[in-house]
Amino acid sequence: MIEKVEKVFVIQPVLSDNYRVVHSEAVALIESAGAVYIGSAYQNVREVNAATYIGSGKLAEIAATLDGIEDVTVLFNGELSPSQTLNISAALGDRKVIDRTTLILDIFARNAVTSEGKIQVEIAQLKYIYPRLKGKGAALSRLGGGIGSRGPGETQLETDRRHIAYRLKYLEKRLDETKSRRVLQTDRRAKSNVKTLALVGYTNTGKSTLLNLLTGADVVSRNALFVTLDPTARKLVIDDEEYLLIDTVGFIQELPHDIVEAFKSTLEVALSCDLALFVADASADYELQFETTSKTLDELGFDKKVLKVLNKCDLVEEASSLPSDCVLISAKSGQGIAALKEQIKAAFADRYLTLDLSVPFSSLGEFEAIKQNVSVLSSSYTESGLVCRVKVEKIYADKLSRFLTACDELPPRP
Repeated sequence: MIEKVEKVFVIQPVLSDNYRVVHSEAVALIESAGAVYIGSAYQNVREVNAATYIGSGKLAEIAATLDGIEDVTVLFNGELSPSQTLNISAALGDRKVIDRTTLILDIFARNAVTSEGKIQVEIAQLKYIYPRLKGKGAALSRLGGGIGSRGPGETQLETDRRHIAYRLKYLEKRLDETKSRRVLQTDRRAKSNVKTLALVGYTNTGKSTLLNLLTGADVVSRNALFVTLDPTARKLVIDDEEYLLIDTVGFIQELPHDIVEAFKSTLEVALSCDLALFVADASADYELQFETTSKTLDELGFDKKVLKVLNKCDLVEEASSLPSDCVLISAKSGQGIAALKEQIKAAFADRYLTLDLSVPFSSLGEFEAIKQNVSVLSSSYTESGLVCRVKVEKIYADKLSRFLTACDELPPRP
């Protein structure tokens, strides 16, 4: 049996200058949800109508446009109250009406793979549904039935609210447990001095493709929104130096607050990194993408080093017009990847010292034990032992102090 593809018509309220971006994202969201976009209606909104948001006249015009088209879902590309959803549906001949948050939550539910991702999505869904239960109308005003659902005058609406409250409490407890494990992992990485990089930014800017290119991983990447929900960590090696590269959930304009809150534990991976790679699409409005990324992370208390990366620069005719403070790459073709690696190394340069050492033959065994934390830049043997120049992270430099030749003492520890 062939599954029927859902058709979606968009109502786009014009509230600000960036409505075109918000609209184009809505079309991409529709396609990511496996549906088909069939058209739009735009409406300037000077004052929100409490009953129908955009007014009955425009709704009558839209109803006439959709007349004769069956099985159409109407997406209001904004957030509606429960009563507004019902009123718009009634004005459009009882067609199915959803808002932007409902669509995003549906995509998240489709793409959630791990237990943590599913928990986060369900929390966001329940928090969205809870205040909207009253929108179900008479269907939820009847008395509850069955053992355990009855109470002193308790209605089905109250029973449903109580069930959601209990479910949220249970899910948030489970999420706190996963968060505790994540904190332990972060602490272990810090103690082991693991250098962590986080790929953060807009959704569908090629972060997963970049992860695959840099690490040789096979993380799912496709031209759709919110493909990556769970953080994915892979080892990256640059000139014998190891890093941990972590891919994170992407952002979008007007990302619902409940989703940001639900995925806060996942986004905390970015908060605890050593360096965040802000990835944007060079062929799109990258300034808006960087701004959205910064704004979302700032709300979570982000204060780490940032390296701005413009991906898909091969799609831009005049690459010289792109900002000079960004690394220009193409994760698809490999263009600019060598420069990106150099920038990553440079970001960690202040963590290293270059030292000249003189190691007596009697201490070569001791030096070999330390050598795993050292990059030997040059070396030669003399009558008294090994003479070498090394690069070492500052936290390990004390172990080499007795072999120093070029200076009498190490600089103060950071």
